[in-house]
Amino acid sequence: MASICNQIASSSTSVIRWNHDVFLSFRGQDTRYKFTDHLYAALVNKSIRTFRDDKLKRGEEIAPELLKVIEESRLSIVIFSENYATSRWCLDELVKIMECRQKIRQIVVPIFYHVDPSDLRKQKGSCGKAFASYERHGRDSKEKIQKWRAALTEASNLSGWQLFEGYESKHIKEITENVFKRLNCKQFVVDSNLRLHLESNDVRIIGIYGIGGIGKTTLTKVVYNQFFYEFEHASFLEDVSEISKIKERGLKDLSDKCLITILENRINMHDLVQQMGWQIVREKFPNEPSKWSDYGIRRY
Repeated sequence: MASICNQIASSSTSVIRWNHDVFLSFRGQDTRYKFTDHLYAALVNKSIRTFRDDKLKRGEEIAPELLKVIEESRLSIVIFSENYATSRWCLDELVKIMECRQKIRQIVVPIFYHVDPSDLRKQKGSCGKAFASYERHGRDSKEKIQKWRAALTEASNLSGWQLFEGYESKHIKEITENVFKRLNCKQFVVDSNLRLHLESNDVRIIGIYGIGGIGKTTLTKVVYNQFFYEFEHASFLEDVSEISKIKERGLKDLSDKCLITILENRINMHDLVQQMGWQIVREKFPNEPSKWSDYGIRRY
């Protein structure tokens, strides 16, 4: 199964081409390597184009390129956690997200991760302490702090998910399915009656044709994912026609991809490549058989 989400939407003034389906706003020290990471993986596995800020350089002010990413996202998921309000960066993200909700009808999905929405709404608890600190130190203007407060109040009044107990995997599954539906994604499902007669030694070819942009490549990937495990070796090559036209490296790149592929962070090598590797190691270390298996070449 694969999916394609609608990528174009109209606002009152222009047509927007979304570069991302989902933007994740979260407090890194609270959830980056746990809940947020698991949610990100679940969304990506659903073929939902999700942006997670892992590479942009952090500073006191939110980066302009990140504001642009928010504007180009159809839906924002805001993961409110214990220390969310202690980050000026997160609060600036939230202000921008709520502006996009008003101006371009961006969908906003709040997740209250072990926090009470009323504490955010009324700026109490750890949230209240964070704002007391902002006002006490005087580094931020009253106008900016008021925008932060207004964005928190508005976001905490939205319908979302409250996570206090239960299995996170179950919550993530429900959230992912809900987001999938709200994005109006289209699913490609291969009919279970499709048969390739794999017991035969003959070559089997499936032809998929149609005009450009209707999802032929995506559908091809679905078929590949359904049957590749039936074969000892498998390789998926995209844009063969275009790549082969490159004079210097086109055909060589295609052949390289056929001989060595990477699947789930593991290197899969054609038998010929493996035999060559073993031969090189044995010739280099003829009297040290213990190193033969340490070369990193394995059969999968």
